[in-house]
Amino acid sequence: MKKVFLLFAVFFCVQQVKSQVLISLIFGDKLNSPFLEFGLEGGINLSDISNMESSGTNPGFNLGFYFDMRSRKNPSWMINTGVIVKSPMGARHIPMYSLEDENLDNTFAGGTVDREIRYFNVPILIKYQFKNRIFLKAGPQLGLLASAFDQFKNEVKDNDVVYKKKIKDQIHVIDAGIAFGTGYHMNVGSGLNITIQYYYGLVPVMKGDGPNVYNRSLYFTAGIPIGKGKAAQRRAEEDAEMNKVILPEEEAPKPKN
Repeated sequence: MKKVFLLFAVFFCVQQVKSQVLISLIFGDKLNSPFLEFGLEGGINLSDISNMESSGTNPGFNLGFYFDMRSRKNPSWMINTGVIVKSPMGARHIPMYSLEDENLDNTFAGGTVDREIRYFNVPILIKYQFKNRIFLKAGPQLGLLASAFDQFKNEVKDNDVVYKKKIKDQIHVIDAGIAFGTGYHMNVGSGLNITIQYYYGLVPVMKGDGPNVYNRSLYFTAGIPIGKGKAAQRRAEEDAEMNKVILPEEEAPKPKN
């Protein structure tokens, strides 16, 4: 029964991502305008948890969609927001602890523990783009907890043994902090955005009376507008239609008596 539920959950998540991509491809041109850019972005992120003993960062892939809402008075200024649907955080090789099961503790003695925490993240950033297409951005970022687990690993008789312990009930549901970054808006096609962005968490990750620990994550992403070219073409066609001059029909010759 658990296997069936797991397969259903995986299928549902995959379908959700596919649906978002499909909706973006279909309606992307409807969401783009001269003062609004909509697109998909994704890449890799390297995460860690501050004040926690660990070794190395936790690598992961991120995927989401974004909006750049430009100021009508000065288009160089804009609000950059959206949703990072997939954005794993966490830390690698945290201190080993007891699973309160003698067999499991013996199995993973001398092994490693990796912590992974998954959020739906919403950055709300002020973005400024210079004339050379380099941009800077900074602002708050909010996260909603999706799942969290510790993954125990060890090698037993030349076989890799893995055990995942769910720890969602130990993690605060809301995460919040500041994000800041820089990037380049390429002048190719509809304009590819290359971004380096850092997230500095300000809300303690773990519940309880232990020392406060905070999320840290470095993002390397590429964003591409969806439907921007099609939207521009549609606007050009609409403008052409409005600018057409309709000439009056020539008067028909009067019949001779």
